[in-house]
Amino acid sequence: MICNVRVPFRLAGLVAVPVACAAPADEADSEEGVQVSQVADGVYQFNAGSHNAFFVDTDGGVVAFDPISPEVAVVLGAAIRGTARDKPLAAIVYSHSDADHATGAPLLQQVFDSDVPIIAQENALPIITEAGDPSLPPPDLTFADELTLRFGGRAIELHYLGPSHTDNLLVGFVPDAGVLFAVDFVSNDRVGYRDLPGWHFDDLYVALDRLMEIPFETVVFGHGPVGDRSTIERQLAYYADLRDAVQEALDDGLSEEEAMAQVRLDDYAHWGQYEDWFPMNVGAVYRWLADG
Repeated sequence: MICNVRVPFRLAGLVAVPVACAAPADEADSEEGVQVSQVADGVYQFNAGSHNAFFVDTDGGVVAFDPISPEVAVVLGAAIRGTARDKPLAAIVYSHSDADHATGAPLLQQVFDSDVPIIAQENALPIITEAGDPSLPPPDLTFADELTLRFGGRAIELHYLGPSHTDNLLVGFVPDAGVLFAVDFVSNDRVGYRDLPGWHFDDLYVALDRLMEIPFETVVFGHGPVGDRSTIERQLAYYADLRDAVQEALDDGLSEEEAMAQVRLDDYAHWGQYEDWFPMNVGAVYRWLADG
């Protein structure tokens, strides 16, 4: 059962917001509100506009993934305090180094008056350190392939599947709830973002296969609505079909511009952003295949 509530998105004077599992709210979101959805016992999606954060309530405190921005981090902190009453913040996890997901940790720490550790995959450290953004501090703890956090008897697994959207993107998994948090390299029935900036081919296909080795049942994405295993299976099919269609265009001697104009995958035409972003997906895969 997914339970939804609305949290006011007005920062002035915001201290704490009571949140409880209630009747489902409207799916639509707006700039005036955020939405907290309980996707499993003690596991929550926090939606603010086009971005999602994720947090897990344990007996030892709350683990928060992706503060998003300084402004949103304050509201995320209030939502956590209202949902997991009297629980401390135990840790902050960056899904990856991109500023639109990782910024705001100091504000989230400030809400709890606690200098909790920040955790990320090890390749994120030099990128974040070099950027030197005080609102996006470097992680205190990094790992290479896998790390299991344990708070109050609840395990939260962090998995690095290899390069995909970036070279440091991790996924979070809560085994006792069967819930996965995966950002940017997969989404719910939506084509890839624009021209797939920073994506690593052909490592992406390896990461997608490795993702399916995790025994999740529910997926919270960095953008868009919650999905399940079949959602990820459709993503795998999409990227395989995209690669094959673009390879066929290359074999037929089409230029990149011609491929972008002519290649279609009608089975996915109903997906989000298909008309706007699909031709750019084609162009990105064309350049990868053409470069050998």
